[in-house]
Amino acid sequence: MRTCRATAAGKLTVVLATLVLVVSGCGGGPSPRAWAASVCEALTPWRAEISKLTSSTNQQMTAQTTPAQAKENLVRLFAGAEEASETARRRVADAGVPETEHGEEISRGFRATLEKVRDAYGRARDTIDGLGTGEATAFYDGVRAAVDTLTKEYDASALDTSKLNSEELKQAFDEVPECR
Repeated sequence: MRTCRATAAGKLTVVLATLVLVVSGCGGGPSPRAWAASVCEALTPWRAEISKLTSSTNQQMTAQTTPAQAKENLVRLFAGAEEASETARRRVADAGVPETEHGEEISRGFRATLEKVRDAYGRARDTIDGLGTGEATAFYDGVRAAVDTLTKEYDASALDTSKLNSEELKQAFDEVPECR
């Protein structure tokens, strides 16, 4: 009985492995052009959202609101930035790994950068959410410190492209309409 089960299991494994290869296109990822287009489609709305949220944050910092109102608005804004960053990270992950030299490393670098940005916004949100609003000066000092930290973390999260050289991807990012 064991021999029959082992043989059946072995055949099932071979069939499943064959199906995985067929469904995944024999293991290959998207072409550099297709991957670049997908990444730009993920990052374009993210950049627009981050720009809008940054502008709104700057307005909140100068608006004549109570600390409680400012806190509520800033927490909402940073939560939106965190969510937008996660959506972009997920869409870049969904783009797969480009079929190019260092494709896995490049894809991982993009995802890691977006994770760091997402986490920086989350920490800023949590910091501001934890601030007391009873004393306006102390509250706004705390907000400034949180925004300064966010800026430093955001800058530090930038993708180091010097080690991710792929002429195919550079050309693809320059040529696909989604990246213009």
